[in-house]
Amino acid sequence: MMKMVKNAIGREVPLHVENFRTLTPFAGAVVHTPLIKKDKGNRNLPKLSKIVPTLQDAISQTGLQDGMTISFHHGFRNGDYVLNMVLDVIAAMGIKNLTIAPSSLTDAHIPLIKHIQSGVVTKIYTSGMRGKLGEQISQGMMDTPVLFHSHGGRARALETGDIKIDVAFLGVPSCDIYGNANGYTGPSACGSLGYAMCDAQTANKVVLITDYLAEYPNIPFSIHQNQVDCIVKVEAIGDPSKISTGAARFTRNPRDLLIAQNTARVIMNSGYFEDGFSFQTGSGGASIATTRFLRDEMLRRKITASFVLGGISQAVVQLHEEGLVHRMLDVQSFDAEAIRSIGTNRYHQEIDASYYANPLNKGCAVNKLNVVVLSALEVDLDFNVNVLTGSDGFIRGASGGHSDTAIGSDLSVIICPLVRGRIASIVERVQTVITPGESVDVIVTDYGVAINPRRQELVSSLKKCGLPLYSIEALQQKAQNIVGVPQPLEFTDKIVGLVEYRDGTIIDVIHQIKA
Repeated sequence: MMKMVKNAIGREVPLHVENFRTLTPFAGAVVHTPLIKKDKGNRNLPKLSKIVPTLQDAISQTGLQDGMTISFHHGFRNGDYVLNMVLDVIAAMGIKNLTIAPSSLTDAHIPLIKHIQSGVVTKIYTSGMRGKLGEQISQGMMDTPVLFHSHGGRARALETGDIKIDVAFLGVPSCDIYGNANGYTGPSACGSLGYAMCDAQTANKVVLITDYLAEYPNIPFSIHQNQVDCIVKVEAIGDPSKISTGAARFTRNPRDLLIAQNTARVIMNSGYFEDGFSFQTGSGGASIATTRFLRDEMLRRKITASFVLGGISQAVVQLHEEGLVHRMLDVQSFDAEAIRSIGTNRYHQEIDASYYANPLNKGCAVNKLNVVVLSALEVDLDFNVNVLTGSDGFIRGASGGHSDTAIGSDLSVIICPLVRGRIASIVERVQTVITPGESVDVIVTDYGVAINPRRQELVSSLKKCGLPLYSIEALQQKAQNIVGVPQPLEFTDKIVGLVEYRDGTIIDVIHQIKA
């Protein structure tokens, strides 16, 4: 016979029904829903709020403990304040042995070094790092190798559980008291929160850090109130003026502009430059400049692009506002104009990193690209590309969306000068493989263009337009004739970095520089 018990309002209900889940009797309207106001008749109760007074209060509320994993996003690039701010408080609280999983690390995060040295941080998952931090890691600072992944690879890892975030600390330029947040309103607007959105969706606990509280509900919102555990208001979360410094800038260098012009000619004569085509330009100066050189030809041929993807810059916004680009899919806003546009333009769509480039979801946007333009530190005779380590072996870049877009696009164009100073960019063997040569189609340098032998159909069309075509071997020899053959670098056996391809497999390793 079915066992019955009285619930909190005196009704008899069963504890068990055959072929059904275990049943729990009703215990009261707010017993199992703690965020609901508990005294409906008391009008003096404050409105529901997730705001806590300090970062220390927020950290304590999440239950952060030694050995856990925390994450951050890099929407502010070189202007980020949040990562350093949070780690300083965590260190003061005595929490140690943390794994940090920021979407990327920049020059703004040099203070992370002291937290590694003190044992607060013992493991890192990220897309890249630069400056003194990269140098210290390259010299063997950490006992455990840093895991480097692409933006799409990070989204995959978060969704599959390969990376399990215990607490995400996310800087948001605009937030209401219940946790609805966006990146394009408030004094510290940074634009798209495409990387933060993945963390908010997958982390066990989510702490929002803001310097601007908006009226509830803060619409539109990128991060939803149902994803957020607590909120901390601070004086400032970042400096938006530093977003467009470093990689994301428009170049005035004549050599970069020459490369950009030749890159535009490659695209125009590739067969993909037709009405309704789609494209992405990377964050390098020459990549962004390429967009500007496409404009005149689009006007001349009276063609428009269906969409532009990835990090969105002023040059792309201008094309859209002139009617040359129909839609923009923005995972990261590169400058003030892009930030303005995403906040006001319904066809400027914020997307998260999974939508952008996760290779294992049901269809990421990179798969719809016709053309992508990407920069490189090195390219080798097998068309492998390095964007992570310099010619000196030090970590000084980021995987970013490089391998994601190279394989997803119909035409991947890699641009770099033949030499930088006294260093060759076209080499026999790159220091570190980030993007495998099988996904690379064309290399454009200031001395000439090389086409991957896998793409023979491009050779005849690009010959006709008068571009200086060479084999990759000929370009490598040109570079060697200019700068000579460098002394080989010396490394120890210690692995300081594991390079993960976007599907989760290990494509290369980085060894410690020998002192």
